[in-house]
Amino acid sequence: MESLGAFLKSRRDRVTPDRIGLRVYGTGRRVPGLRREELAHLAGVSAGYYTRLEQGLAETASEQVLGALARVLELDEVETAHLRNLARQPSRAGLAEPPPEHAHPRVLALLGSLAPATPAVVLGRRGDVLAWNRTGHALLAEHVDFTAPGHPDGRPSIPRMFFLDPLTRDLHRNWEELARVHVGYLRLTAGRFPTDALLARLIGELTMRSDRFAAMWAGTDVADCTVGDLRLRHPTVGPVDVAYQVWLQPDSPDHRLEIYTPDGTASADALRLLAQRASAGPETGADGRRPAVR
Repeated sequence: MESLGAFLKSRRDRVTPDRIGLRVYGTGRRVPGLRREELAHLAGVSAGYYTRLEQGLAETASEQVLGALARVLELDEVETAHLRNLARQPSRAGLAEPPPEHAHPRVLALLGSLAPATPAVVLGRRGDVLAWNRTGHALLAEHVDFTAPGHPDGRPSIPRMFFLDPLTRDLHRNWEELARVHVGYLRLTAGRFPTDALLARLIGELTMRSDRFAAMWAGTDVADCTVGDLRLRHPTVGPVDVAYQVWLQPDSPDHRLEIYTPDGTASADALRLLAQRASAGPETGADGRRPAVR
């Protein structure tokens, strides 16, 4: 998992003195961006305190200090949230196994109320599929068992599929763009949940098994998956372009309902055809469970 010091250094390296109008003398600089003492001066803290902060030796950082660092380092809203998450991490926290995730009944009810031609997926904090409707499954992973979300130990993992499943990679025409977003979101999540053993295990697995993930993870980008576009080459209905938007869930704020809408008439027709084909599947709920017999 990333430390506060590592994040600060990565952002310090990308801010050059001339970019922020800082006058420098001589040519013997050994760092690509700001020196520690320069950043400390611009943020209004002592060089010694900032050095301890970057080295993980300072116990706390106030909101005022974090805000000043974010301003000087030109962090955006997501990066600033990540900075605050890292600053709140306990210094000696160990990893712990979190309980299994389950989609809230109200989220499942909302998912079930969507029109058949509106693909949707409920994702957990680590990108596991907690539930999906028939068309969401058919759009993103028709080669995966529809009932898989009903089994916590075998749920589809979107990050794993993106980096380790060739069929998922072939599905996305804009794979590189989306892969970077997934990596950035995992980094943001790791800052929010530094003790999540399953998340640490996922990141470790992807780093070991995917060179592309390892390279992107080393880039230290942070992103929040809220809106975007999927450009698909679907094996059943051909090219499909959809926009996605994420609805956060008040009952379970770690979970996201991701809804896909067509970009253009041809894609809308493709989704309707996909919905018709998907509706022929066996009767099971959105979370992969068969409804109770009454």
